Amino acid sequence: MIGRIHSSESFGTVDGPGIRYVLFMQGCPMRCLYCHNPDTWSLQGGREVSVDEVLAEYKKNQAFYKNGGITVTGGEPLLQIDFLIELFKKAKNMDIHTCIDTSGVTFDPHDAEHMKSIDELLSYTDLVMLDIKHVDAEKHKELTGRDNGNILAFARHLETRGVPVWIRHVVVAGYTDDTDYLHKLGAFIATLSNVKALDVLPYHNMGESKYREMGIKYRLEGTPSLSNSKAAEARRTILEGMRTAKK
Repeated sequence: MIGRIHSSESFGTVDGPGIRYVLFMQGCPMRCLYCHNPDTWSLQGGREVSVDEVLAEYKKNQAFYKNGGITVTGGEPLLQIDFLIELFKKAKNMDIHTCIDTSGVTFDPHDAEHMKSIDELLSYTDLVMLDIKHVDAEKHKELTGRDNGNILAFARHLETRGVPVWIRHVVVAGYTDDTDYLHKLGAFIATLSNVKALDVLPYHNMGESKYREMGIKYRLEGTPSLSNSKAAEARRTILEGMRTAKK
C-alpha cells in the first residue's frame, strides 16, 4: 500500500504520549484560517512511501519509542484511510502504539463502505487526537470553510467505539477566545465519556511567510498571536464549562 506524505519526524514529543515517529500525511479538504502548513493541502504534493518503508524508518529508532509509538497527522490523514488501515494493522502486530491526529472532517455516517473502513481503522487505533476547531456550525464554516456536523458526529462515534480521545483546540482572538463560547465547547466535551486529555493551543502566525511564498492571501493578517498564559486561561474556562455541564 502506497501513501502520500508531506514529511516525517523521528522524535516527536507533542503528538501523543511519549516519544513518537510522526507521519505528516499529504492532502486536506479544510482551509483553516490559522493553518501554518498550506503546503499540505494538495493531494498531489509531497512524496509517495510504502507502509513497509514507514515501519522500516520506525525500526531504526525503535529503542527510543518505548513509551511512544506512531502518530499520523496532516494535512488530514483520514483522506488516505486505506493506507492507514494497513499501516496500523502491521503496527499493532509489532506491538506499536498507534495514534491519529485528525479533524474528523471526512467522517460520513451515511456511507456504509466508509463506516466499514473507519471501524476497521479504529480497531487498530489506540488513541485519537481530535482537533475541534469550533462547536458552532456557522463559525466553524467561517473558520475552516466546512460545516462541523460530521466532525461532532465523529466525536460521538469515537465514544461509542470506546476509543480514547485527546481533544485539541486552537484559541484565536476574535474567533475562539470568547468566554461564553469556551463554556459551550466545555459543555460539548462533557458529553463525551472517552476524553482523556485536553490540549489548548495558542494561535501563532509563524506560517504567514509560507502563504507569501505560495502566493496565497493570509486571511488572519494582523491577528495577534496568543500567549501561552492566555491559552492556559482558555483551557481553565473550557474545564469550567465541563464542570458546570456535569452538575
